[in-house]
Amino acid sequence: MKLDHRHIAAALIALALVPAYAAAEILAMVNYESKSPDSLKALKNPVATGPRKEGIAVIDVDPTSKAFGQTVQDMPLPSDHVAHHIFYNKDSTKAYVTSLGKSELRVIDMTRRPFEMKKVDVPGCTVGEDVVFSADNKRWFLTCMGSQAMIMGDAGTDQPVKTVQLTKPYPHGIAVHDGIDRVLLTSTVRASDLGDAGETITVAKASTGEVLGSHKVSTKASPAGEAPVEVLFVPGSNPPVAYVTNMYGGTLWAATWNPAKQDFDVAQVYDFAQLKAGVPLEMYFNKKGDRFYVTTAKPGHMHIFDIGKDPRNPKLIKSIPAAEGAHHVAFTKDGRYAFVQNALLNLPGMSDGSITVVDMQKEAVVGSVDTLKDKGFNPNSIVLLPEWNDPAGH
Repeated sequence: MKLDHRHIAAALIALALVPAYAAAEILAMVNYESKSPDSLKALKNPVATGPRKEGIAVIDVDPTSKAFGQTVQDMPLPSDHVAHHIFYNKDSTKAYVTSLGKSELRVIDMTRRPFEMKKVDVPGCTVGEDVVFSADNKRWFLTCMGSQAMIMGDAGTDQPVKTVQLTKPYPHGIAVHDGIDRVLLTSTVRASDLGDAGETITVAKASTGEVLGSHKVSTKASPAGEAPVEVLFVPGSNPPVAYVTNMYGGTLWAATWNPAKQDFDVAQVYDFAQLKAGVPLEMYFNKKGDRFYVTTAKPGHMHIFDIGKDPRNPKLIKSIPAAEGAHHVAFTKDGRYAFVQNALLNLPGMSDGSITVVDMQKEAVVGSVDTLKDKGFNPNSIVLLPEWNDPAGH
């Protein structure tokens, strides 16, 4: 029998594609905790979770995968750790997990499987919130909302090297810009009851930690109760511009570097009240730098803005519904998907517990990962494993 070479080539291509399809996956790392009793009341089918549980789950979130929603690995955490956020260093070789309950970080070596965590003590830091890294990946900066401090650490040894006491309370969000030697920190809320909301961002030197001053991010009389929560520099902006989300104020502010003053000028650039959306939280950017994404937790959306002409004048393109508590977002490197984690601090009405899958090409929701929600857990943050993860400006 004579074989047609074209048919052979086609068959070989088809065979090559089969295992690729079968192995299709996008793995996300999600830290989770038991839902509070108040949050469980919001579920249509409440489940009993037993004693409080925490952990980090690795879940397949690819909507085209046969294993969609399945847990690949589950790493337990102490039930009193209160793991909050997960942050990658600049080369994504390590992941840092902050703790609201203990003066420590958990650090995961992302180059080894299965994943294991080591504990890093950070004395003097209570209610650890956000971690950022210097551009050269040699230093990290940790905010301590309960002890009004910023810890500066060695990113090689992961040992704290300096504790900076801040002039404003409740530091939460933090952003660093090595080009201008500045760190920005938000003054958010008292951790014990989410009260006494702040209204300022603090400016410090990135090289030394020296506190230089602060700026009010509100047009209201003090105490304004804005609770600025996150701050993030716009990648590549010239002059440097940082966005600030006001959690209670429902607004977006921009801090623009003024070279003549060697300081920032601040101004409100968007009000989410016009969308009837509240509690703005996390921020991200696309690779090109002309799209900006913001989550609002109540009722739960991811908003897409055009910032191509001027980051100080963001233009809303679309608001995509997620679920109550829309918070962190993980983006794939190819720009195809975004995964919105829906839960904020176990708060009633903001603790859906799902992960919304958004097709970014269609700008539409195409699925939901309910793995943790169905077990009575809340996801607290989400990142994709390094081979899939786009840092999205972080």
